Amino acid sequence: MAAGTKTFELRLADFECNPGDTLVLREWDPDKKAYTGRSLEKEVTYVVKTKGQQFWPDEDVQKYGFQVIALK
Repeated sequence: MAAGTKTFELRLADFECNPGDTLVLREWDPDKKAYTGRSLEKEVTYVVKTKGQQFWPDEDVQKYGFQVIALK
């Protein structure tokens, strides 16, 4: 994300997020169970929410899962 090569973020939709919002992404160290102090601010340009959508059969989702693909 800091280098600019990752242009997406996959997150649980447990908060409201809309285009134009600014997200502050704070780095978490899972070993220390604490924030590192590093952070980035990124503007939200696009949001897709999938709750309640049935794009594929449940069996296929369970077998393969989802992937997020960034394109440029």
